[in-house]
Amino acid sequence: MGMVKAVCISENKGERKKPVEAVELRENHGIVGDGHAGDWHRQVSLLAQESIEKMRKLGLDVNAGDFAENITTSGIDLVSLPIGTRLQVGEALLVVTQIGKECHTRCAIYYQAGDCVMPKEGIFARVISGGMVKPGDEIKSV
Repeated sequence: MGMVKAVCISENKGERKKPVEAVELRENHGIVGDGHAGDWHRQVSLLAQESIEKMRKLGLDVNAGDFAENITTSGIDLVSLPIGTRLQVGEALLVVTQIGKECHTRCAIYYQAGDCVMPKEGIFARVISGGMVKPGDEIKSV
């Protein structure tokens, strides 16, 4: 079983996200107030704290939100989850829609952080049922 380490938002796409105390996920929309919200398959992004730690071991000064992830997790192997997996994250129910992503150009995150783990180790989801999510919440497959 995993846990939410941080929840992060940004007004625009392609920029680092800032950790906040809690986020509200809205059904078929994403995180209220986040630039990635909308009617598409990548409403919420998740990245493991373990992936961020790999980058830190390479000497990068990076933290939760620096790779533009909405939810930083720990204790769950995100990239091994099949597409279609349903995840209960705090009060919200998500469905995994994409593992990794293709980066056609080096984004602002790459230049700010020196590398980006999201293309290989981040996952994306749609919100099936909304609710509040905050650090310390449980993450489990349902």
